[in-house]
Amino acid sequence: MAGHVLFDGVWKRFRRGMSHDSLRDMIPAMVRRLRPGAAASKTELREDDFWALRDVSFEVKPGEALGIIGGNGAGKSTTLKLLTKVLVPTRGTAAITGRAGALIEVSAGFHPDLSGRENVYLQGAIMGMPMQLIRERFDDIVEFSGISGFIDTPVKRYSSGMNARLGFAIAAHLEPEVLIIDEVLSVGDAEFQGRAFGRIKSLVGAGIPVVIVSHQLDRVVELCTDCILLRQGQVALHGTPKDAVHAYLQGTAGADSTEGEATADSLGIQIKSLIGPEPQSVQSGGTFACRVIGEVTASEVPDHVEMGITIVDAASTRIMYEVTFRTLDVHPVRAGVFSVDLTIQANLAAGLYRMETTVWHDQRQVFIQGPNRIIQVTATRAFGGTHQLNASATGGG
Repeated sequence: MAGHVLFDGVWKRFRRGMSHDSLRDMIPAMVRRLRPGAAASKTELREDDFWALRDVSFEVKPGEALGIIGGNGAGKSTTLKLLTKVLVPTRGTAAITGRAGALIEVSAGFHPDLSGRENVYLQGAIMGMPMQLIRERFDDIVEFSGISGFIDTPVKRYSSGMNARLGFAIAAHLEPEVLIIDEVLSVGDAEFQGRAFGRIKSLVGAGIPVVIVSHQLDRVVELCTDCILLRQGQVALHGTPKDAVHAYLQGTAGADSTEGEATADSLGIQIKSLIGPEPQSVQSGGTFACRVIGEVTASEVPDHVEMGITIVDAASTRIMYEVTFRTLDVHPVRAGVFSVDLTIQANLAAGLYRMETTVWHDQRQVFIQGPNRIIQVTATRAFGGTHQLNASATGGG
């Protein structure tokens, strides 16, 4: 039976936590809830309710992988819990056809007093797998998890990383017809994360529908065929992974893009567009070109006003490189439109990066965030670390 995921017009309502430290507070609250008309319908909210999801819809067919991204509290994990029946929708339909392998919380479903070995069989039974098939896959599961030395240790003594390793290995090896993965994979080390995403890619290639929540935006772009950006429980964008990631990063950058009363008029310079690179993918160690177009709106370039570019790791938001136009000897000197052509060497590890443009006043502590662009760096040869140093070698045995 082919797996299938359907999320159709789903709303989910939660009640904000309320505590009562006296009968004086508790009794009126109970009376309010019991009086006629106090119960909220499926379309209404009481004063202490809120919508965690509002009218969210998507479908994942065989061979498709859907990424779900967004900030904390956007509704990502709630969506996965609705799919796996941990929660029930207030309205709408959340359904999975086929046997689901799911990892939505570290050690979720594990019995803490049972060993890793016993939990493998327990999880297999919960998934409806025949005992013979669990036995056949057991060695593969243990080998993939990398915790063979602790497989007979109670899982309550496992670290979060060990729990995630074993949980993913079980979910991905017991013939799932649908795979549901939360961002818990981020607790594993880099080597395991690489193997885990490689396994997910192979499952997608084999026709298994996958739904994944992750803050590793470069992995979402690499793995997924489709992506949803959630903001405050609503779908802000449903489209290609690159488009969704770009919209997410634009929104993240835009939230804190100005300080004080900074405007193009107050600083006297405006960056209007950032063109390139085309395509938006560049090989690690290779070069790419881009063009910055702007305008000096003042009669002359104001003192202490700077502009430049910054390249930020999209996953960690760490600044990888920044430089001013003055340093590059291309700072505009007179009023009017200007254009700056840049050639940049991408000595970076494979991943997703954001190139930002900014204008700021270095004494008044105000700045304007200009256009930015997503760049995907791909590696033709594997290496470790954060920077591409283009090593070459001779000799050998």
